[in-house]
Amino acid sequence: MELEVEVSMTEEEKAAVDRITEVLEKVAEVEKLPAVSVSITLVDNERIQEINREHRQKDTVTDVLSFPLFHDRSEWVQEDWEDSIQLGDIILALPRAKEQALEYEHSLLREVSFLVVHGFLHLLGYDHETKEEEKEMFSIQEEVLLQLGITR
Repeated sequence: MELEVEVSMTEEEKAAVDRITEVLEKVAEVEKLPAVSVSITLVDNERIQEINREHRQKDTVTDVLSFPLFHDRSEWVQEDWEDSIQLGDIILALPRAKEQALEYEHSLLREVSFLVVHGFLHLLGYDHETKEEEKEMFSIQEEVLLQLGITR
């Protein structure tokens, strides 16, 4: 995992961010993935709104965005010089995650972990456009967080 931090962080935020690798590894274990890698960038609300506007034509603040390099797993390619398959980028708005943690009355760790799992599953090709897709994706999210002991 490559992590880029574009925001200043409190101790609580640092503690939540410190668990991101563990969360990603649990998703990889649950999904039985080969060696994969993702890039995660932590940004402020203004930056994620700008990215959302540029790439999705939605001029609103959102919590997480995913930019997969492949449409589905059949396209995955590992270059000779790479030690893992690069899946894409996850952009997470840390201030928005903090707002949502308060709104949902759970820890920042829970919210950041949920958003990381959500973003990673999008990179793996999961979506929530239909009720069936949503049920499948959200059950995987809950399973991962439960196995890590990160509950509401």
